[in-house]
Amino acid sequence: MDSELIFMVEDAPEGGFTARALGTSIFTEADDVESLREMVRDAVRCHFDEDARPRVLRLHSLREVVYE
Repeated sequence: MDSELIFMVEDAPEGGFTARALGTSIFTEADDVESLREMVRDAVRCHFDEDARPRVLRLHSLREVVYE
């Protein structure tokens, strides 16, 4: 397993945030960013055996801002 796992973070349509892992089937959501960080850690612990877990979890968020 790679030593790093990247999650794409997006605003959820109903409020809060979602995080989807790139390259593996992990998805989670939470109401705020701090809770999302904990949910991502928990999801990774559930998905991987301890000796196969990535050492670094990177949450990548891109926000689109439109100015008129």
